[in-house]
Amino acid sequence: MRTMRSVVADNLGEPSEVLHLRTRPLPDPGPGQVRIRVTAVPVHASDLHTIRGRYGFTPEFPTVPGIESVGVIDELGSGTDGLTVGQRVITIGVTGTWQEYVVADAGRVLSVPAGMSDSTAAQILANPLAAVILTGDELDVRPGEWLLQTAAGSTVGQSVIQLGAHVGFKTLNVVRRRSAVEGILALGGTAVICTEDEDLRERVADIAGHDGVSKAIDCVGGQVGADVSRALAPHGELVVYGALSTHRQTDPDKLTIPIFARSLIYETKIVRGFWLLRWFTETPKDRMAAAIDRTVQLADSGVLRVPEGQPIPVEKFSEAVCLAEAPEHGGKPLLVFEP
Repeated sequence: MRTMRSVVADNLGEPSEVLHLRTRPLPDPGPGQVRIRVTAVPVHASDLHTIRGRYGFTPEFPTVPGIESVGVIDELGSGTDGLTVGQRVITIGVTGTWQEYVVADAGRVLSVPAGMSDSTAAQILANPLAAVILTGDELDVRPGEWLLQTAAGSTVGQSVIQLGAHVGFKTLNVVRRRSAVEGILALGGTAVICTEDEDLRERVADIAGHDGVSKAIDCVGGQVGADVSRALAPHGELVVYGALSTHRQTDPDKLTIPIFARSLIYETKIVRGFWLLRWFTETPKDRMAAAIDRTVQLADSGVLRVPEGQPIPVEKFSEAVCLAEAPEHGGKPLLVFEP
């Protein structure tokens, strides 16, 4: 029996304690499926939160983490016209990718442009895609409009700045550290607010003027998310897509945003959520394909530049797990599978 290497979480808990490298049987593709020999997979903080039991779903354990991958098709099931053995592909909304081989429905794989690196391809359908959806389908940010965003130095944040430069909307970028300001401006951010030594609401008023900002995205939550909602103009809209301020919080009841009721009621603002995995399961196929195609084209043309990942052999997966949550860790850790 042929086998493969998989990173497996045996049960719910701290990733450093419950993740192990296991040998498992090689899966076979069924009708309408393909088997992919995985080349690289990113290690996201959300993967680690899933193992801790504080993400939007809790898998059955033991489980293989992972929500993205790039690889090469090595076997076809029946009824998979248009795909070929040897074709380089990325998986779309497929989970359990931290292993040498993944079986996916044929409709859940996408051919990779010839010139795109494995690093970019492996990372494109989480953070860059989220930025495209948030600024497009979710908030429809138009040329000349302001978009206020937190965690501007994150991968989503950097993609939003690049999209702003491309589309023509202005980005008002919130960061925690003064040392991050220069990099945000160099990337093309219109203006930066540093919460280390500036008051968020005061600076929004200073920068955006009397009309203020009517569109915002937040992945920090907590008090920062609350400050963003208060800083919005009347009828403003805030889309919350993460909760970084509660990074190590495992009690679900502590994941909060203290919304200011007067601001919400009397200025009739909207605060709502966005979760990419729900988007993958609920979005009509044509809209999903359009957003994915646009993201891939923007990356392929160089408009969206995804920071180069840091390849780490799967045997050293524990290093990748530590790196994923280290402050200012640089490029995304990528698990790579050498034969």
